[in-house]
Amino acid sequence: MTLDLSIYTILQDGCVRARYFYGYNIVAAGFIIQAVSVGAMFTYGAFFKEFQAEFGWSRAAISGASSLAFLMMGLVGVIAGKMNDRIGPKVIIVASGISLGLGYLLMSRLQTLWQLYLIYGVLVGIGFSTHDVITLSTVARWFIRRRGMMSGIVKVGTGSGQFLVPLIATLLITAYGWRNSYLIIGAVALVIFVAVAQVLSRDPQGIGLRPDGDSNESYDDGNRFREESVTLKAAARTRQFWILCVAEFAIFFCLLTVIVHIVPHAMDLELTPPTAVGVLSTIGCVSMLGRIVIGTANDKIGGKCSLVICFILLLCGLVWLLIASEAWMLFLFAVIYGFAHGGFFTVISPTIADLFGTGSHGVLFGIVLASGTIGGAAGPLMAGRTFDVTGSYHTAFYVLILLALTGFVMIALLKPRRQVAAGRSAFRIFASLVRSLSGAGWQHVVRKLRFQVSGVR
Repeated sequence: MTLDLSIYTILQDGCVRARYFYGYNIVAAGFIIQAVSVGAMFTYGAFFKEFQAEFGWSRAAISGASSLAFLMMGLVGVIAGKMNDRIGPKVIIVASGISLGLGYLLMSRLQTLWQLYLIYGVLVGIGFSTHDVITLSTVARWFIRRRGMMSGIVKVGTGSGQFLVPLIATLLITAYGWRNSYLIIGAVALVIFVAVAQVLSRDPQGIGLRPDGDSNESYDDGNRFREESVTLKAAARTRQFWILCVAEFAIFFCLLTVIVHIVPHAMDLELTPPTAVGVLSTIGCVSMLGRIVIGTANDKIGGKCSLVICFILLLCGLVWLLIASEAWMLFLFAVIYGFAHGGFFTVISPTIADLFGTGSHGVLFGIVLASGTIGGAAGPLMAGRTFDVTGSYHTAFYVLILLALTGFVMIALLKPRRQVAAGRSAFRIFASLVRSLSGAGWQHVVRKLRFQVSGVR
């Protein structure tokens, strides 16, 4: 079979790849879903003061609804991830878009605290549940060599949403009131989710393609790019899986507490509402750089080193937040924290794929995220309750530092599974090569040697 080299490119490693790969459509769709979903999530802080002013609810009570939403996001995310492993992302994204859009439309009719918990905590929480587990799990199946980079590009969508949507929400609230703002955001989110979902496909094999855009021939020959797929049962027996769960709990506890409370904290320091929201938007803006840089670095230095860097930055940012008392200090915090924030949300999915393969990636990623969302549910609630009792966030910030330090220690103990398995390498490579000599041909032997050696690096 001949190839039209006008549409194919020969890579340095000898693989043949289509110049335009449908996987880029998957990345673009993931980008948009992340921007809309997480951008909407970030607007909660912009409505915080509106709820207090109209209903007189405490910060702990308002934070509790966001905590419930994070918890629902994690629990439903496990189910969504398992469904994605089986049926693919299209139907799941449409369903979550309906849940998110309808939830925001109903928020415009909010009257009581129990309605806040039911509508935002449950319905909107279900809508949030798919933005990470579905998009990143799908991208992990479409790319291998550049998995970290492509995951980073998808997560830039998160940063874009974090930067733009809260600002838009603030302008809408000023111009039309908070109720009409919820109507507008909900309608737009619903339309975008349903439209973008039509682009998604579970994996390249389902439409006759191969990961990274390789041709069938190059993929079949390039065995070194094939990955072990570890089942949920097998992964649950490993220390690595539970370390990731504990670390993700600490990550979400810290990150989502900041997301929910940084705007009211900034306003407590007498920053104007636009300036306070600007701190939140700066986090989103800088996080885009963090997602690209850390995502690209992940392909070169691995998930463990990438996570260690993020934890160091997070610790530095949280310590600085303790003493920040002026606008410029909060914006400096936003820069440090934002870079770590972006990195964290980018590298977890590639790390799971690297450790356990992609066969059960959806459910494994969903469980790790669920562990994180338990922390994400507890953190904002803790901070809100602490403020109501003490009149300050300082105690909460100390708790965040302790949790960040715990996560750092857990990741420092993480040992890649491939290193554990590498102890078998010398004998098994030799034995495999001896077996290959039996009529296989020297070309096949050389190719097998390249695969075996690359697999134990």
